Amino acid sequence: MLETSAIPILYSFRRCPFAMRARMAILSAGERCELREVLLRDKPAKMIEASAKGTVPVLVLPDGEVLDESLDVMHWALKRNDPDDLLAAQDERLLSLIDGDFKYHLDRYKYATRYENCDPLQHRLAAAAILRDVEGQLGEKNWLFGDKPSFTDLAILPFVRQYRIAGEKWFDEEMSLPAVCAWLNRFLTADFFTAVMAKNAPWQETDEPIYFPA
Repeated sequence: MLETSAIPILYSFRRCPFAMRARMAILSAGERCELREVLLRDKPAKMIEASAKGTVPVLVLPDGEVLDESLDVMHWALKRNDPDDLLAAQDERLLSLIDGDFKYHLDRYKYATRYENCDPLQHRLAAAAILRDVEGQLGEKNWLFGDKPSFTDLAILPFVRQYRIAGEKWFDEEMSLPAVCAWLNRFLTADFFTAVMAKNAPWQETDEPIYFPA
């Protein structure tokens, strides 16, 4: 039987970019939930009961509805409360490009050993070509649509962060996309990013609840 509670239950994994963007939207909306950190190699049975996909994030609402797509979680939270007006600026083309082609190349760059006959450098360059598109959109702006983050910024920056982690020296010194580098650094040093990256031990059924935002 699916577990429910008086407040939403969020199954998350700290470093997962999909889970990261869901947490940022929940933080911005101020929607309180019970946070359950999971290990993806040892997923709790209650999470699988809620979503057989076995991926994060999984948000179980008090009425029993389950949201297991990160963009759906973002929209759910921000449609309830959007004090930072994040929903005002959404670029569906760019969101689709990052979640599709960019993520495809990112996986084969960062996790090349998981794929047969995979050339990680080829995929690094293919992903960089997509970021050149982002470079053009940024121009002189701090964020994609101006002086403050948007839904689109928060949805795609976790994946750019992961791309940098796969080759930090190359990204910082040789990629030659200064606007993208500055944009990512602005994100990594933002208070809202620090707030969603707090470390928690993997959830056990006997644990006292951990609430997010804290």
